[in-house]
Amino acid sequence: MTIKNDNLSVPFYKTHKLNPENQETPLRFLRQWITPEEYFFIRNHFSYPEVDERNYSVGIDGAVYNPSRFLVDQLKVMPTREFVISLECSGNKRAFFDPKVYGIQWEEGAMSQGLWKGVPFKILLEHTGIKDSAKEVVFEGHDHGTRKDIPGEFLFARSLPMSIALHPDTIIAYELNGKPIPYKHGFPLRLIVPSWYGMAWVKWLKRITVITRKFSGPFQTIDYIYYPDKNSDRGKHPVNFKNVNSTILYPHHLAAIDKVTHRIEGIAWTGKGIITEVEISMDNGIEWHKAALSRYPYQPFAWIYWWHSWSPPHKGEYTILSRAKDSSGRIQPLEPYWNRKGYGYNAVSQIKVQVE
Repeated sequence: MTIKNDNLSVPFYKTHKLNPENQETPLRFLRQWITPEEYFFIRNHFSYPEVDERNYSVGIDGAVYNPSRFLVDQLKVMPTREFVISLECSGNKRAFFDPKVYGIQWEEGAMSQGLWKGVPFKILLEHTGIKDSAKEVVFEGHDHGTRKDIPGEFLFARSLPMSIALHPDTIIAYELNGKPIPYKHGFPLRLIVPSWYGMAWVKWLKRITVITRKFSGPFQTIDYIYYPDKNSDRGKHPVNFKNVNSTILYPHHLAAIDKVTHRIEGIAWTGKGIITEVEISMDNGIEWHKAALSRYPYQPFAWIYWWHSWSPPHKGEYTILSRAKDSSGRIQPLEPYWNRKGYGYNAVSQIKVQVE
């Protein structure tokens, strides 16, 4: 028997937990613009819910004039929006905080990129009408379970302020990469909030309620909050927009490389505006050099690729850094914003290499 060696070596998820399932994308081994489904990162708070796709619908009630239910087939004939979006867990890069923090120790792969298609949520609210007293919109998923910190059974639920809920780019999606959303990623309907971290992207949508007060569910007021003080709640504030960020994809951290010309490569992304510049340092931040950027047109929510050619002047150890800037004026800091739940890490990306 002859065995061909083509495609025998493939990357795998990095598994953090199986129940509920939490799997990290092998980002450094994937250079695709669209992350394949089999490598799309998985983040769950509870076990997978049972979803009956027959006559599946999502209801909208609360501070509206015409409470309504919408079938998936009804949504598919409405006006649509379609975007390539980098989906990032707010805990991405948590493992790099120092001092260390508790929680899933995501490295750089708690993010993936896909083409999402759906109906602008504001169109559904045009059908139901909105009362003047409306303050927020609560999105509930079918996934549910218990927590370790407070008693009771909870649905995963999050709210959006009206300004974000009514934004034309906030959509109720039913497709990922041209196909129905995979079950593990929220089939059949998922909320998409392109500029926010993934906790806002509620999966397996069950119910939508327009409310006249601030939502106080635990995934809104306990989790997904920045707590900058280790021992108190002083200075706490909510997690929402993605921070400006970058990741070096090549070379790999602690790699031994030859003394030849190398193409340092990576990605950069942001939740406010677009990436305008990426700088690279090969001497631990003493000197910075502009990287070349490659962006696909008309995809403001996607990560961009960047690269820089580098010829090491001598053998030895080098510390390579990347930092991104966005059109809102934000730049990656040298040190992360430490918070005790480990959200929003966006310090400059750093690797060390040995040139031999």
